[in-house]
Amino acid sequence: MLQGRWKLPILFRLYADPALRTSQLKREIAGISQKMLTQHLRELAEDGLVERIDFMEKPLRVEYQLSERGRQLLPVLVAMRGFSVAHSAV
Repeated sequence: MLQGRWKLPILFRLYADPALRTSQLKREIAGISQKMLTQHLRELAEDGLVERIDFMEKPLRVEYQLSERGRQLLPVLVAMRGFSVAHSAV
């Protein structure tokens, strides 16, 4: 479910903002390619952690936001990150 280098940065970024477009995510996550961003967003949506909102407009306008399941997962990820920082090798 959370395999891949970019899924955690995507989830944390979506946690900080209620909804973001793909271009905003790409701009704010340094080093991610368009291909990897698209692939990981699709996988996160399939896993039920992210919702894709299609506004059915031309030009295409799509936003992503955390689903309820994704919001429930974030406190666990934040705790894991805190534990990792507190217990990192010196």
